[in-house]
Amino acid sequence: MARILIVDDDRATCQFIEELLAAPGREFVSSQDPGDAVVRMREQPFDLLITDLNLNAARSGLDVLRAFTAEWPSAPVILISGFGTLETAIDAVRAGAFDFISKPFEIGAVKATVERALRQGPLKTSDREPQESFAAESGLLGRTAGMLDVYKLIARAADSDVAVLITGESGTGKELAARAIHGHGPRARQPFVAVNCGAIIETLLESELFGHVRGSFTGAINDTKGLFEQAGAGTLFLDEIGEMSPALQVKLLRVLEEAEVRPVGGTRAVKVRARVIAATNIDVEEKIASGRFRQDLYYRLSVIVINMPPLRERRLDIPVLVSHFIERAASRTGRRISLSSETIDALMRYPWPGNVRELENTIERLSIFSASGLVDVSDLPEVLHRHTPPLDGPLFDGLPTLDELERRYLLHVLEAAAGSRTRAAEMLGIDRRTLYRMAERFGIPLKD
Repeated sequence: MARILIVDDDRATCQFIEELLAAPGREFVSSQDPGDAVVRMREQPFDLLITDLNLNAARSGLDVLRAFTAEWPSAPVILISGFGTLETAIDAVRAGAFDFISKPFEIGAVKATVERALRQGPLKTSDREPQESFAAESGLLGRTAGMLDVYKLIARAADSDVAVLITGESGTGKELAARAIHGHGPRARQPFVAVNCGAIIETLLESELFGHVRGSFTGAINDTKGLFEQAGAGTLFLDEIGEMSPALQVKLLRVLEEAEVRPVGGTRAVKVRARVIAATNIDVEEKIASGRFRQDLYYRLSVIVINMPPLRERRLDIPVLVSHFIERAASRTGRRISLSSETIDALMRYPWPGNVRELENTIERLSIFSASGLVDVSDLPEVLHRHTPPLDGPLFDGLPTLDELERRYLLHVLEAAAGSRTRAAEMLGIDRRTLYRMAERFGIPLKD
């Protein structure tokens, strides 16, 4: 008999999870209070804990997780959240969470995760103390299931020292993910060195990566350390690795296998310690099939693979990204804009071929050129009008209503404002009275 403890401050959610996971040989215990849950787990054994991260109580889901693993260290824990961030995923992984899933639930994914947890037991994690918080803002934002998957993989990668391959279209944040892995890991105080392999010709790229000795080619007037050496015990980020020539791929593979480089024109190998994180916006497996990329190098680079989802596949993240970019633009321009609900709707329907980078550029442009500070649909660039499908188009199949999107956007803004009603009203470009009416319409309680 598998005994499962469910902790959520909403009784209906507990009942829903029980009904969803009901199966022969399973017994459920539910609690809406984390203190009560801790008492129950001390009184009787459990095979699995499923807990919401954000509980309406003094204790959070992470507190419940830590208490549970102290009592039953061999039992897995699944965290649930509608407001996941990279930092919470890092904390969850380091506290011993088996997995991290998002609200609203994807029923098949939840069932599969629970089956896997009961079958495999806890996932072993590093027992070292967490490093200090990453000083620089990661820049990775979003709470959709796709981004939570990214956060989980970054958390796993940060606590290991293996090679990582980050894939995804241009503008999806591959370098941000690489910097987050570096910044949350044990190498955070060491250098992070980045190079775009597709922007440098082969002969110069070899010298850039491995260094060169004096006189090895015209203009080589001094011995120069390559990026592998410059990175020291830190991280070397090889962007657009798919553009590297076959000849240089062979040399890179040798470096990864032997942990040493031979500078151009040199006769002595130099030991290197840098961790390698690579990224590409092309289909590497297709390039392998055509003979343009070495399969053995791909295997060496892809111990962990992180796929950055395009913005068109995570449209519900657009409101929180917009809020973030408005604040960032305001810090540079001194002008804070607000967007009408119709404008947000238009942004969410546009396919964003340039992904997050294009969205940020659009918000910055609006912050510069908006005359009144309130951005309406007519203020949007012409390209958004030409290529935005109508509301009843196929891109919106299965997505929430506009009211639900507005409700989620308001929740995102309130969280970004740390619950401050005055700050939230400023971010939305409305007065506090209007904010109260919006909150009342959507049934969102405001803190005193």
